[in-house]
Amino acid sequence: MIRYIRRAAVLCLLLLVALLVNAARVQIFEATSLDKNPANRRVAIARYLAPRGDILVGGQPVTGSKDTGQQLRYERTYADGPMYAPVTGYASQTYGTSLIENAEDGVLSGTDTMLSRLPFWNDVSRGRPPGGNVLTTIRPSMQRAAYEGLAGRRGAVAAVEPSTGRILALVSSPSYDPGELSGTGAQVKNAWARHNASDRQPMLNRAIRQTYPPGSAFKIVTAAAALDSGVVTDVDAPSGAPDPYVLPGTSTTLPNASDGCDDASLAYAIQWSCNTVMAHIGVKVGLASMLDTVDRFGFNDRRLRIPSGVAPSNFDRNMTVDQLALSSIGQFDTTATPLQMAMVSAAVANGGEIRYPYLVEKVTRSNGDIVAQNSPRRYRQAMKPGTAQQLQRLMIKAVEEGTGENAAIEGATVGGKTGTAQHGLGNAGTPYAWFISWAQVRGASRPAVAVAVVVEEASFERDEISGGGSAAPIARAVMEAALGDWSREH
Repeated sequence: MIRYIRRAAVLCLLLLVALLVNAARVQIFEATSLDKNPANRRVAIARYLAPRGDILVGGQPVTGSKDTGQQLRYERTYADGPMYAPVTGYASQTYGTSLIENAEDGVLSGTDTMLSRLPFWNDVSRGRPPGGNVLTTIRPSMQRAAYEGLAGRRGAVAAVEPSTGRILALVSSPSYDPGELSGTGAQVKNAWARHNASDRQPMLNRAIRQTYPPGSAFKIVTAAAALDSGVVTDVDAPSGAPDPYVLPGTSTTLPNASDGCDDASLAYAIQWSCNTVMAHIGVKVGLASMLDTVDRFGFNDRRLRIPSGVAPSNFDRNMTVDQLALSSIGQFDTTATPLQMAMVSAAVANGGEIRYPYLVEKVTRSNGDIVAQNSPRRYRQAMKPGTAQQLQRLMIKAVEEGTGENAAIEGATVGGKTGTAQHGLGNAGTPYAWFISWAQVRGASRPAVAVAVVVEEASFERDEISGGGSAAPIARAVMEAALGDWSREH
């Protein structure tokens, strides 16, 4: 009898071991795959069981959470959704997350371990703290000025603080309301399909994810290369560039939009945007030196994150001489994001140094305790300080007496550069209008803001479209808002 009891005990022990092994297999080894299984609703239910943390602009939340009473209980809401969509992105129960909602998802959803007050407490308790908050660097006044300035036209605005790298405005137009994508059901699916099917691409973040030919705005980079390399030693000396200028090795003549460009100086070429002079100078600088300069400005950088990824701006590494001439005036295959061109302007304003651009100021727990904070750091030295000083003078003159006069602000020092980028088959497309600039309160120790504006469309005749006419007034409005903020704070 005892023998049978022992056998039964051994069998029970084996069953217990098998049970424990199976539990370990399910809870430890297969937990990740089961969590990711689309049929497992428990993960989604847990994710939306509590309110999501908020994204703040100017100290005020521009996001919220709505109790739907449904199985997926809390749904994301947005204040001024279209205006802030290029900053926040969306948090959708159907389509996931994007931009800050994606990059800071762990904090906002409460799953990031740094929100826990004790190490590994979340793993032990199998719970999670309330979602944390993300405070952005965006200034509401500047964001609104940029958004209203574009007025629904296709285009984008990026503004940064040159001395720190803080992104003060980031606008893409036309935009969309991310709240339309927050929940589930037919309405959400219809909104997603409608936005993605639109030829106006409202969900494309043109400020950081779209690259454009920068046109004449790129001439600031070429001028920096010429001065740093010693190809130009006197900005007021004749350049030797003929007008008309025939692209090397071709019979193609490069036109100018302004008069007086024959043998004009670098200073005159920046002031009046002479294509012939800048193409001629770019060829003299040479491909190697141009590549060195564009790399220092951040072109071809595939690792830039703000914290969302930024599309790399392009300057080809292999070109013929005629292609180099066109690239030196922002044409051929040269492309840039608006953020990249704001960094170009910021480099001039900040004595040649570019600070790493960032969009998140700090991260806090739900009670306001700071758990992480960004601080200014060096990105690259784009040019020599002496070169930056000379370019500051040239950009100021372009605003005071040249093509950028629509950006002038009374009582402030403003430097700028227009750009009109040709594109399309045979350059038949409506040109993109660019304006890059920076502004400083007179008497202040440093510039308050650097701005880049691109407008893809304009309500003017084709020959009248220019960065000075279409983009400069938008940049001026953003700079005025920045200077107003600066004056109130100082």
